[in-house]
Amino acid sequence: QAQLVESGGGSVQAGGSLTLSCARSGRTFGTYATGWFRQAPGKQREFVAGVNWTGSNRYYADFVKGRFTISRDNAKNTMYLQMNDLTPEDTARYYCAAEGFEGGRSSTDYASWGQGTQVTVSS
Repeated sequence: QAQLVESGGGSVQAGGSLTLSCARSGRTFGTYATGWFRQAPGKQREFVAGVNWTGSNRYYADFVKGRFTISRDNAKNTMYLQMNDLTPEDTARYYCAAEGFEGGRSSTDYASWGQGTQVTVSS
């Protein structure tokens, strides 16, 4: 059964860094785009970053402001999100998404989802 499994979440202080990973099992990422979304309590799930299948095109939400970097290693079937200069506003559950349209920023643009990993940033 195909799965997406996120890891790397945790608790950090403001200004800290975390790197999230998303491992695909059961099938490859293929030639689809992949992305990261997040959802804070009481808020809707929002787009964070996306990357096309070659990794040559990366796109970010405005609030990332150069702090996050998305990447993927197709040989390892793994996608990453390097997050720097974290703020309490980044506190959320982060979800990996696959089988997406390149440039897609809506959750409906992606067909497969992981269970998420929690990121908590304290001030």
